[in-house]
Amino acid sequence: MGLRKIVDNLKPTFSEGGKLSFLGSTFEAFETFLFVPNTTTQKGAHIRDCNDMKRTMIVVVVALIPAFLFGCYNTGALVGLSGFTAFFYGLVRILPMVCVSYIVGLAIEFAYAQMRHEEVNEGYLVTGLLIPMIMPVSTPLWMVALGVAFSVVFVKEVFGGTGMNIFNPALTARAFVFFAFTPQMSGEEVWYSKWTMMGAQVDGVSGATALEQLATKGDMQWSALDAFLGFIPGSFGETSTLCILIGAAILLFTGVASWRTMLSVFVGGLAMGYLFQALGVTEYPAYYHLLVGGFAFGAVFMATDPVTSAQTDTGKYIVGFMTGALAVMTRVVNPAYPEGMMLAILFMNALAPTIDYFVVEANIRRRKNRIKTVK
Repeated sequence: MGLRKIVDNLKPTFSEGGKLSFLGSTFEAFETFLFVPNTTTQKGAHIRDCNDMKRTMIVVVVALIPAFLFGCYNTGALVGLSGFTAFFYGLVRILPMVCVSYIVGLAIEFAYAQMRHEEVNEGYLVTGLLIPMIMPVSTPLWMVALGVAFSVVFVKEVFGGTGMNIFNPALTARAFVFFAFTPQMSGEEVWYSKWTMMGAQVDGVSGATALEQLATKGDMQWSALDAFLGFIPGSFGETSTLCILIGAAILLFTGVASWRTMLSVFVGGLAMGYLFQALGVTEYPAYYHLLVGGFAFGAVFMATDPVTSAQTDTGKYIVGFMTGALAVMTRVVNPAYPEGMMLAILFMNALAPTIDYFVVEANIRRRKNRIKTVK
């Protein structure tokens, strides 16, 4: 292949002893992004597989595409546009956020890789797209940049990079922006969009989101079908439960995400919702919680993060169930903070290692008891 020859000809320049050897990590990142690495482990226990981290991350990006495309259309539809005009409007609104996310995040990733003389981590391929999708489309670009920088530096790099972080980087970026600039991220009146396109002024739209209506009025103006399809206001990629479930099917079919965690989140959310409904605390159906806000998006793309979630099968059930239950409990008990999915996932990120520890210890005790019984 012509591209392969070009890369091979450039490689000596970036290898040890070459003129640009100090950019070796950067060159290696682009090479392994374009081609499957041709190196193999020479000793020790290892698995031979054509799927490396970059390919796994690309599968997640593909799974995000349905929600991303619908987010483009819904952003325009909310301001009264239709058809391709609505889609193009949303695309133009979100692309600057995506560009800022990738430019700032990858710049920091590359800088750390060069300073440490290590390979560039692949994890930001997904994080860079997740961050804009879980924020309102009206979020100022400088806030996006600050959230990305905080997440990459203080959540990933200080712990050693991809695979070493304790908390989900994308959610931490949103949490930072949310608590630092709350009026721009939440409130009774949310600014969905206001922009000039093709010389024409597009009117801004503001109003309480479905979650805020549930918290304050006990119902919402949209039907359950509208909420399921995604024709409601909210953060860019979280509105369409249908598109999110399509992404979930891709993740489960390819084996990238854990069905145990994903299913348990929905079960936990429903169980807590039905409990509050039975106690008379809420009157709306419990399944509303699964259709509005970031519940479905968090269950599919955040709670299943293999780095920050539980590693044991039993732990995945526990972490998933508690995540869904805590999210709904936060929504109902604290009306001032109707969206509880973000904090629920981050809280369970902190507890996941402890849960895994007790699961492993319980298995060890059971095995010891079986040995005693046999003897």
